[in-house]
Amino acid sequence: MLTRMNSLSALLSPSSIALVGASDDAQRIGGRPLRYLREGGYRGAVYPVNPKRETVQGMRAYGSIADLPETPDVAILAVPAAGTLEAVRACAERKVRAAIVFSAGFAETDEAGRAIQVEMTGIARESGMRLLGPNCLGVFNSTIGYYGTFSAILDGAFIEPGPVGVVSQSGAYGSHIAHLARQRGLGIGHWITTGNECDVDVAEALRWMVEQPDVNVVMAYAEGVRNRDTFVEALDVARQREKAIVFMKVGRSEVGAHAVSSHTAALAGSDAVFDAVFRQYGVWRAKTTAEQLDVAYACSRGKYPAGNTLGIFTLSGGFGIQMADDAEAAGLDVAPMPQEAQADLKAMLPYASPRNPVDATAQALTDLPLMTSYIAAMLEKGGYDVFTGIFGSGPASPTFADRLREVLETASAASRETIMTLTMTAPPEIVRSYEEKGFLIHEDGTALMNALGALVHFRRSFDRAKQAPEHLPVAEAIDLGTAAIGEHEAKRILSAAGIPFPKDALVRPGEDAGTAAAEIGFPVVVKIASPDIAHKTEIGGVIVGIAAEDETRKAAAEILERAALHRPDARIDGVLVSPMISGGVEVIAGVSSDPAFGPVVMFGLGGVFVEVLKDVTFRAAPFDVAEAHRMIREIRGYSMLEGVRGAPPADVQALAAMLSALSRFAAANAAAIESIDLNPVRVLEAGKGVVALDALIVPRA
Repeated sequence: MLTRMNSLSALLSPSSIALVGASDDAQRIGGRPLRYLREGGYRGAVYPVNPKRETVQGMRAYGSIADLPETPDVAILAVPAAGTLEAVRACAERKVRAAIVFSAGFAETDEAGRAIQVEMTGIARESGMRLLGPNCLGVFNSTIGYYGTFSAILDGAFIEPGPVGVVSQSGAYGSHIAHLARQRGLGIGHWITTGNECDVDVAEALRWMVEQPDVNVVMAYAEGVRNRDTFVEALDVARQREKAIVFMKVGRSEVGAHAVSSHTAALAGSDAVFDAVFRQYGVWRAKTTAEQLDVAYACSRGKYPAGNTLGIFTLSGGFGIQMADDAEAAGLDVAPMPQEAQADLKAMLPYASPRNPVDATAQALTDLPLMTSYIAAMLEKGGYDVFTGIFGSGPASPTFADRLREVLETASAASRETIMTLTMTAPPEIVRSYEEKGFLIHEDGTALMNALGALVHFRRSFDRAKQAPEHLPVAEAIDLGTAAIGEHEAKRILSAAGIPFPKDALVRPGEDAGTAAAEIGFPVVVKIASPDIAHKTEIGGVIVGIAAEDETRKAAAEILERAALHRPDARIDGVLVSPMISGGVEVIAGVSSDPAFGPVVMFGLGGVFVEVLKDVTFRAAPFDVAEAHRMIREIRGYSMLEGVRGAPPADVQALAAMLSALSRFAAANAAAIESIDLNPVRVLEAGKGVVALDALIVPRA
């Protein structure tokens, strides 16, 4: 993996560039990159390739890649789709290390285009050349003035270098978010669009991006993910290195998911699974472009609060209350000032409300030195992790704007570790002047609170990554075959993997079910045992609450008759006699094979919670017990496990251990499993364990 990642250096930080299809017209696709490279400060060699011209934009042109005086690190192919295959072949023959294909008309259009893309990819791989695209807008590395793109956002001005990276499957979205970031005053050091991803995909680009020392936060956009292992590795490395990833994953709706499948060659995984994987690895999933930008802005300095306490200073009580509401929704703690500190603030401004939000009223503006002491005391004595001041249009006022900035800058010295934020409406130059002093500036208080909640989220995720990883025993891979597996055999297999089941007995046709039931102990449950009947209740194949041997024999005979009537084609192993276990909390667990992430574990409360409310969550396998605990706490019905209406708390520790064991088994047998169901599972009283009452394994055909 590291070798392939290093191979991207030629693509993303080249020392020499060829532009195939270079145009004298700086407005054309073949002309824009050359103009950008000439004007953007790129210091490496640039070779325009155009067999019809001796010069292009004042530079010497070459007839072909073969005519170049040296082999370039990267070739930018700005030629029509019909000429792309030959251009890629020429680059491969010259041993060019990487190429960018701008043209569309390949796998995203029809089977003929897909066939050309496959052939093009094969040529590149045989020579060891990396390909970006086709159907992409290219890349840029503003730190070296390298603009390998034809995006029109650079027409007016170049993107300033900075701590933000952008990785996007969509070139249009990548350009849009870069433009908005520039308007916000954010610098972007590295920008990658991947298009059809015939070779370099969003996972590998993201993996490269989080390794860059000058990147603090990555804004990513994807419709689907091809390379699960590299993608998960990128998320994990980002968390380890405290690089925030703010992700826009589209395809939430059924219509959106269909558009994804038709728009790109990517295979979109279940949206709920993407959500869960993002939570698992501490990624912030943005719901809107504005939110993605807000959170990236907050993370761009690489500074995160130690905790989630927030101090609010306002000149208007109403605004303060509104922000306190938004803060609570974002998971922030608007903790009151200590009583002694409140008394000190009250002594300074008798007309103020010093609790938190701290309302100094508009009269505080008449005595700015006093306000300096007031805010400083609030910061010093409140002990807040984050401070926000609500100032509206005040900072833009020509009468006291400069003095107000001095007040806030002086007061903030009282607590250097506090994240300082302000809400204001002011021209960009005034906003920049505050940002230069270390303040985060927002116009909208709700957006600010959401961004601060994201900062807390990242801090907690980064801290978890620093904890010593839990040792995960490796589960054994076994031969499951391809035929259906009955409940009895499924329980035997999963029991060996650490899933607890009650003692039961398989009673074959002709054997005595009553004797087996007596040995187990009444009451018992009798179920049909057949690898071909997955849903036993649909044929009346389950009878519960049996209290005597004769009842058991009668129940077994009835179930076998029903199976013969409703499923005469089914293989019948007999009946399964199990103890009747009640009490505890009923949950459901299982494994499914997600198209993007492979085996994922599902967990939720049983009964109506899963059937009607869909109160379930997921994790990519494998994961440890600590991650299982976080998974369990995500469901809306978690309070049921804590104990409600006098019920004792359930054994959540045993449940977490079971989910982790299930995840390890699923990961070890990923290629062999289509799905696993454990339903129902009884989580007993704390200290008494967990027991799965039924099991179904569907091998991959």
